[in-house]
Formats: sequence, C-alpha cells, structure tokens
Amino acid sequence: MHSMWKGAISFGLIMIPVKLYAATEQKDIAFRQVHRTDGGRIRFRRVCSIDGAEVAYEDVAKGFELPTGEMIVLTEEDMADLPLPTTRSIEVLHFTPEDQIDPILFSRSYFIEPEKTGARAYVLLRDALERSGKVAVVLVALRQRESLAALRARDGLLVLETLLWPDEVRTPDFPFLEQDIDVRSQELKMAASLIESMTEEFDPSAHHDGYREALAEVVEAKAEGRDVLQPVGQPDEASEPVSLADALRASIAAAREDREDGGPPAPRRRKAAPAKKPGPTAVAAAPERPRSRGRASA
Repeated sequence: MHSMWKGAISFGLIMIPVKLYAATEQKDIAFRQVHRTDGGRIRFRRVCSIDGAEVAYEDVAKGFELPTGEMIVLTEEDMADLPLPTTRSIEVLHFTPEDQIDPILFSRSYFIEPEKTGARAYVLLRDALERSGKVAVVLVALRQRESLAALRARDGLLVLETLLWPDEVRTPDFPFLEQDIDVRSQELKMAASLIESMTEEFDPSAHHDGYREALAEVVEAKAEGRDVLQPVGQPDEASEPVSLADALRASIAAAREDREDGGPPAPRRRKAAPAKKPGPTAVAAAPERPRSRGRASA
C-alpha cells in the first residue's frame, strides 16, 4: 500500500507523526466506452463552449456559476488563501461513545500507521481508546477539504472514518411518514418471530458480490466460449397476492427450512453464446480483467 497523506495526530500536548492509507478499494468491473461497430475507444476532449477551442489541462480553472449565468473564475492562488489549519494534522476535538455517531454520517475509511518516532504514543492512544470504548471526534483536511472524522481502534490499528457534515445528509420527505398506518399486534409478533429465526452472527466473508461474479463470467464466456452459471429459484411469473400475515408465516417457515438444509439451492448451468472471431464487428484483442461496473470511462 502507498500512503496518501502524512501528518500528525494532535492529542492534547502530544503530537503523533502518522501516515494515512486508503482502507477500502472498489472491486467493480471496468468497461470502456467503445464504438459498437469496430470496438474503437471513444475519446473525449476539453472544448471551450465559447470559442470551440480545445483547452489544455493547465488552462482549466474552477468556475462558480451565478444565478444570472455569469461565471466567477477561481484560480489556484484564490484556493491557496483559504484557511485549512488541519492540512497536516488530525486534531482531536473531544471523545464520545461510538454509538452516538449515526452510521449515515460515515464517508470513507483510512488506516493510520505511526512513524517510528511516534509508535509509543500511537499505541498509548490506541489502547486508551480500546479500554474506554469511545472514539475521538477529530478535524482533518484531505484533498483540499476539511472534514469531521472519527478516530477509533480496530484490529491493532487506529482507523480514521471521515464523516459527512450534518447539512450533507438529506431530510426524508415521504408521504407515508405522515400517514397513520395500522399494524396489528399479531403481525408484529410474527415479524419479531421472523427476525428472531433469521438472527445470526454477522460474518462478512460469508457474503460475496454475485452480480460482479456473474458479469465477469459473461465477459470471460464471450472471450472463451464456455458455460456460465445461472442461479435458480427465480419465479417466471408473479405469484398471487397473499395477506401480510400469510407472507410472514411462509417467510418464517422458509427461514427455518433454509437453516435445516444449510442454505439456498445450487445454481444451474446454461450455455453461453459462442465467442465470435475478431472481425469488423468485434474487438480483436481479448478484454483485460474488468475492474468497475456501472460507470464507463473513455
């Protein structure tokens, strides 16, 4: 891993020199935008809307559009004058119980590694946090943006979780929240029974991205002409509507059955379409191992 930030944790009068590393990575499938007929990559250019000229990267600036349509241009010098006191520090503001931070505020996670000179103070803060059961609420500036963050102990490390500002969380405005919806006590008891029957310890390794795996299978099958797995158990037509109570009873029974059987049925195989030979309508080179889904890039 490569560090993406260097600075220090400011804890009272203690300064702990540290490095930050991204704690997560996307494992999605990556696609290129291409010309359908010959597989040529689509390229984009930065073009000025006024004179039609292509603009070099070094001539691109930040602009803020006013309601009148006028544009305010901000230069690097303007941005450099902004106050960012936490550019090279993680400033501890106070400590709080972890359950007081709403998970909706969590944004990104970073591993924190101490520099050699700060290892002892780092371990002291880590162990003190573990014993207290609390997290540190801190201020930090990453990528020219100051954020609130939570500093906590995890698996022998300190982890920084950046937080959204309160005004970045939307207020839900849904009509049903204002409606007086009646839930019968018997239905509530059955729902509680269903929850109880489906309760177990959370093991992240027991779950996987089925869509990504299936998409990778499709890509590989296109190139190699082999079988792909097709999950079973999906109804072809919508079933007849049933009452909420009947659905709860059936769900409870299904949950118990799954526990007794040890899980869902195995997937079945279906034949993939044979791979086409390279020609005027296909890309000659086999595609690289994909990395991201849902977002195509040039």
